[in-house]
Amino acid sequence: MSNLPLTAIAYPAKGSAGRTGLWRTERPVINYERCVKCLICWLYCPEPAVVRRGDDSVEIDYDYCKGCGICANECPAKAITMVEEVS
Repeated sequence: MSNLPLTAIAYPAKGSAGRTGLWRTERPVINYERCVKCLICWLYCPEPAVVRRGDDSVEIDYDYCKGCGICANECPAKAITMVEEVS
């Protein structure tokens, strides 16, 4: 591995269009008792709506979450479920 080139790590940034989660029909909810802090949801979120905390736990920023469900689909511990959005 020592002969691999160094590469930059790209971190997600908030949408320049402002809050984008107003039209979602479902929202992800995290069961913290099941979460193993693997950060796969954080890696796969296309919006950076999954926010990484200092202890590697995560939370959802609903201002930017579009409700796509990728985080729930990718979670190996099934700690994220999609629930109907309540207006």
